[in-house]
Amino acid sequence: MRPSPSYWTTLPLLLVILDTAKACTVKKLNGNTSRFSNATLVRLSEFLSAGYKKGVRPVKDWRTSTLVAIDLMVYSILNVDEKNQVLTTYVWYRQSWTDEFLVWNPKDFDQVKQVSLPTANVWVPDILINEFVGVGKSPDIPYVYVTHEGLVRNYKPIQVVTACTLNIYNFPFDVQKCSLTFQSWLHTIDDINITLMRSPEELSEDKSVFMNQGEWELLHVLSNYKIFSVDNDDYYAEMKFHVVIRRRPLFYTVNLLLPSIFLMVMDIVGFFLPPDSGERVSFKITLLLGYSVFLIIVSDTLPATAIGTPLIGVYFVVCMALLVISLTETVLIVRLVHKQDLQPPVPHWLRYLVLERAPALFCIHKKHRLCSRLSSQASDMDDYKDNNYGAAQCTLHHTCEIDHQHEREAAFLTRIPTSSRDRSPPVVSNILREVTAIRTFLEKRDHGNEVAKEWLQVGYVLDVLLFRVYLVAVVAYSITLGTLWSVWQVA
Repeated sequence: MRPSPSYWTTLPLLLVILDTAKACTVKKLNGNTSRFSNATLVRLSEFLSAGYKKGVRPVKDWRTSTLVAIDLMVYSILNVDEKNQVLTTYVWYRQSWTDEFLVWNPKDFDQVKQVSLPTANVWVPDILINEFVGVGKSPDIPYVYVTHEGLVRNYKPIQVVTACTLNIYNFPFDVQKCSLTFQSWLHTIDDINITLMRSPEELSEDKSVFMNQGEWELLHVLSNYKIFSVDNDDYYAEMKFHVVIRRRPLFYTVNLLLPSIFLMVMDIVGFFLPPDSGERVSFKITLLLGYSVFLIIVSDTLPATAIGTPLIGVYFVVCMALLVISLTETVLIVRLVHKQDLQPPVPHWLRYLVLERAPALFCIHKKHRLCSRLSSQASDMDDYKDNNYGAAQCTLHHTCEIDHQHEREAAFLTRIPTSSRDRSPPVVSNILREVTAIRTFLEKRDHGNEVAKEWLQVGYVLDVLLFRVYLVAVVAYSITLGTLWSVWQVA
């Protein structure tokens, strides 16, 4: 069959198109080859990845243990959860090991001595933290550095959420010691061993990257290497870092301790109010209510655990108990110094102990005379006591006039003979009976006033004694707590 004339016409055109396409393909291939021809890192990466098995421990002799050097630098203390016993820190973690399969001669690769490779393409030891209880928000670092001698360096920041035994008894002067234990989860010490990059002294004193502006202060980071066995057959290596931190107590001192101390000082000052006035009772009740409101406000600030109570919580409870005791003592003293109708005389033993022995033993002197005005109708006494609460000596209103009147009446009655009195008119007899009734009334009133004065003296002496006992208890308690907190702060 003879080709048509159109065939011969289109054939040269088809040949030209084929030659052009072939030339473009060759040019494209030559372009790709030239783009990677001088890429040293690409050649090095292809050289290192050729036949590399990332699932196999990188040693030529299986008896050789892979030594992993680790390092830890604390960057920040994010949170200390006393209730859940959880510590959240942000650390810079570094680890390095030797991969015997990632070795090359720098002369063959333009003197390249280190290269970064994807972490997913190399073998990485399975070193974890035993105390992990939560997944932190750590950035993903997808690369590792590899030197020409096979040293692999894996540096990355980690937000560590770990369990920690927090002792809050010394709050807010507490020092916490939390552990971060690094170990291989699966491999024994024959496969993976652990060591430190730096000396323990350098690691302990390194605070170069720590953010030292928060509530917690980093004291030091201790390290401890240990080999342990679970079943006495396989042995594992672990490196434990002890992060020692101390709380800064200034915030809690200003907002918790100082208000409580001020309220206790005001309670002591309240003892200088007159005990026979109702203002002292009102003042003490107001302090007690104010302290109750204060405890409600600070209850959310105190750490709470199920295994213990901080000493500052005990301090607040004891202060509340002291306020209650102070109020009880005030009510007792006010009851004693206020005269009541038909009040019984002071018992002999109480008069001997309180009015005779106690002032001598406790140096309660009468430096100033305490006066009181006792009215016959209201039987109220406006007392003025000295600074040492000395025993009271009282004088009645118009005492001198009444005494002189009694003497004149008694002398007049004694001068009148009995027979004359019997023969006296009825008016005189009535006058004599009235005078006798007045004298009897005055004698009873004087006796009642004497009883009230004795009870008043008993109340003042007991007020001094109880005040001194209360003051000694408060001072001893404050000195004890202050000493303990000072020792904890210095330690």
